[in-house]
Amino acid sequence: MKVLETERLALRWLTADDAPFILELLNDPAWLRFIGDRGVRTAEEARKYLLNGPIAMVERLGFGLYLTQRKLDGVPMGICGLIKRDGLDDIDIGFAFLPQFCGNGYAFEAASAVMVYGKTTFALRRIVGITSSDNAGSIRLLEKLSLKYERMVQLPKDDNETMLFAWDA
Repeated sequence: MKVLETERLALRWLTADDAPFILELLNDPAWLRFIGDRGVRTAEEARKYLLNGPIAMVERLGFGLYLTQRKLDGVPMGICGLIKRDGLDDIDIGFAFLPQFCGNGYAFEAASAVMVYGKTTFALRRIVGITSSDNAGSIRLLEKLSLKYERMVQLPKDDNETMLFAWDA
């Protein structure tokens, strides 16, 4: 089911059928380096990851990550959406795209639509974003979305601190 649409993109709910794409995304070197290894190595593990993570969050909270695909041909490129993470008081915008789709403005286009969606549909007055301090691309994107650096935070089950950015109404 489509949730959002932009000029070039369609964002829809993730389903268990997206397991092959999620398997590829979660094992991309950039995901492993900047987000972390989720230990997902098979399509079945990817299906369980989807059911117990993003799909469960949507069922529980009414928002979550959306599969981001090109409208032109329906090709899945990445994920983008709103997340409620353990260890953060606020709703977080999250995004990840396969490397062949980076550098074309897709992440900004998707994240901008998600920001508007969060503000209008869920009346969010504050949205945060997190990234590792060496992820220059994500830092630029968060700043382009008008999120400002606030502080370093350490999330549960994470050995490293991460940068917290925030947008406030």
